[in-house]
This record gives sequence, structure tokens and C-alpha cells, in this order.
Amino acid sequence: MRYLPLTADDRAAMLAKIGVKDVDALFRDVPKSAQAPREAFDLPDAKGEIEVERILSRFAARNVAASDVPFFCGAGAYKHHVPATVDHLIQRSEFLTSYTPYQPEISQGTLQALFEFQTQVAALTGMEVANASLYDGSTATAEAVLMAMRVTKRPKAILSGGLHKQYIETVETVANLHGVIKRAMASPGRAEDLLPLIDDQTACVVVQSPDVFGLIRDLKPLADAAHAKGALLVVVVTEVVSLGLITPPGEQGADIVVAEGQSLGNGLNFGGPYVGLFAVREKFIRQMPGRLAGQTVDADGRRGFVLTLSTREQHIRRDKATSNICTNSGLCALAFSIHLSLLGEEGFTKLAAINHSRAVELADKLNAIPGVSVITPAFFNEFTIKLPRSAAEVVEELAMKGVLAGVPASRLGYADDLLIVAATETNTDEDIAAFVKALEEVL
Repeated sequence: MRYLPLTADDRAAMLAKIGVKDVDALFRDVPKSAQAPREAFDLPDAKGEIEVERILSRFAARNVAASDVPFFCGAGAYKHHVPATVDHLIQRSEFLTSYTPYQPEISQGTLQALFEFQTQVAALTGMEVANASLYDGSTATAEAVLMAMRVTKRPKAILSGGLHKQYIETVETVANLHGVIKRAMASPGRAEDLLPLIDDQTACVVVQSPDVFGLIRDLKPLADAAHAKGALLVVVVTEVVSLGLITPPGEQGADIVVAEGQSLGNGLNFGGPYVGLFAVREKFIRQMPGRLAGQTVDADGRRGFVLTLSTREQHIRRDKATSNICTNSGLCALAFSIHLSLLGEEGFTKLAAINHSRAVELADKLNAIPGVSVITPAFFNEFTIKLPRSAAEVVEELAMKGVLAGVPASRLGYADDLLIVAATETNTDEDIAAFVKALEEVL
């Protein structure tokens, strides 16, 4: 038992100490439907390295990868082309092997990369200052709510119904003990009226644009209403490429902007690791979570970089810290910056325009199919369609035809006949034709 050195008696003693009778009890919170029976894998007790590689390769071959078939899934994670240069550069040893700069001023290269990343994020979001990244978009949203509560000293956060369900659940998990989290109801394809929910106890209103159904919202009226009551507006962006065409949230009155940066430099990666973007108004900088790289000059007048305004739990007393986030997604943030630098401002805008045109073309063709209707009136590269029957069933049937058609809204707790569809620069005319043809056949 080279890799499992514990004896049966050792395991029994550990289980007794924990207070459970067997190992299965440790997985009791995992739904039975998500648990595969052990016999389903039919794994042998021992094999040589070559045999193990062959067995695992057969398991892997049962997956359908996003690059294998026409792919139209989104809902918070998007398939974009990542230039080979990005992967080549981030695998340099000084980037790939570096970790948290505990003696940061020695790591000038790392700090400069983070400083450039922050500058890019601030420019994209239309905000004055950004931090050196958080884990992902959902945890960044939760940190934004906690920050708003600290700034306003108020207990209530209002969450738009158009906010991705998993973001809502993350906020509730992280922030529920700190205040009152109030969900608003969403009508797919329409912006709900959040104004009546804002009162003198409201710390922030959290709204996503484009929302989980793809709808682009006008944020200015909501920002004005929140500010009139002394509340902050938190804007969430799950598709950062949209900022190449849409007016930045900062120019629409947002106080805090959080985003998922996966679309730039980072692949789908089966759900992670991703990179959370976090940007704020300068007046709130001391309440911002995470790291902040700053630019300065040394004793000889040379340009240098430092970690500044360090209000994290590693630097000051935990009870005084603005965040217990203990590291940033450094390598993912670097990939983001390299990809965006390669694109440049003009290239990024062009990429966004291509995404939008692909989605418009697909929406028009799907909308022409009898029984199918596009219900998102204004969108970027993602929209929702209404089907004459279960979207989950349709998706399964289309997968059998070699098309991954989107994300059934029912997976996120919404109506069963809605399908969330995304199109990016990676979708060809042939992909779109295959989707349309397959959908016509199953309907």
C-alpha cells in the first residue's frame, strides 16, 4: 500500500474521532444523483504505468470537448481563441513557478505585471483603481457586497434576479452572516424594476449586465436611484469581451465593478482556475479587498513597484482586515494581460464586434425556426431562446447530433423551456448551419 499507507485500524480510529461510522458518511451532502457507483468505473487493483495511461485515456475519450464539435455554451464561461503566444509566455519559469510575493519588492517583475493588469482592468471597466485580481467573478461579487456594507455601514444588499444563480449563491454563502441578502425576481428578457426595493438600509444594489439571459441593461437610472438613497451600485460582468463595445459600467455610474476575466487568455478549463476582476472609485480604495500593486521611485529615482495599502489579513490584524482572500490568481491574471496586450485597444474592439455579429446572425436564424423565439431584445454575444418543449431534452438530442447547443436555463433554476445560447469568434458559418439544421430536425 505504497500510496495508501493507513491501515484499516488507522482509518477506523480517524472515523471514530470525527464521529462518523464509515467513509460514505463524509459524502452525505453530495446528492445521490451525482454519486457514481464504484462498480461503474471497474478499476483494477493494480496496473503498470503504461496500462494506467491507456485506461485513463479511454475514460477521457468519453468526454466531448468544446473544440470537438460546434459549441454554443456560455452562462458565465466562454470559449474564445487564446493565442499560442499567451501559453508560451506564461510558461516561462519566472512566471510559472512564482507564487505569492511575501517579500514583494524583490519581485519587481511580478509586481510590474500586476500593475499593468490593474491599469488594463481600470481602463476596461471605466473605474479609477483596480486590484491585482481575486479568485473568480463570483467570489469577487461576494467581496463587493462585503465592501459595500463596510463603506455604507448598512446591512442590506439587493441582488438582481438577472444575476447568475451561482453568483447569488456565492454571495449568500459568504455575506449572509454579515447582513441581509435580498433577491429580486427576474423575468427573462426584461430588466426588473429594482428601484422600489432601495431604502435607507440598503448598502448596495448588485446587477449584472449583460445579465444571465444575455440582456444588456441601462445602468444609469439604477445608479442615480441608489445614490439618492446613499447606496452603492455594484455591476457584475461575466463576459469581459462585452466591454469592447458596451459603455463601461464606470461611465454609467457604478461604484464597484466586478467581472470574470476568463474570456481573455484563459480557456474553459472545466470551470477553473479563473480570474476575478475588481475595480472601484478611488475614494473607496482603502476598503477594497485583495492586493494592490503601486508604482513609486526608489532612493536613486528609478521607477519601482510595491504592494501598497495592504489591508489584507496577512499584513494586519485579522479583525481589521478588509479581506481574508489570501492570494490572487496571478498566472491567470498574467495570461489575461498578455492576451489583452496582444489585441490592443483596436483589436479588442474588433474582437467584440465579431462576437456580436456572430450572435446576431445565429439569433436571426434560430428565430426563423417555427416554434423558436429569441426573447432577449438587446444582447452582446449571448441570448435566450424559448423552445416549444424542454430545453434540457433538446440539448441532449442535439449533443447526440454533434452540437453542444447551449445551457438549459433549468440548470440555473429557471424555466424548463428556455435555452441560453452564446456565440463567439470561434463559431464558424458551418457551426451555425449545423446548429440550425440539428434544431430543426429535433423540433
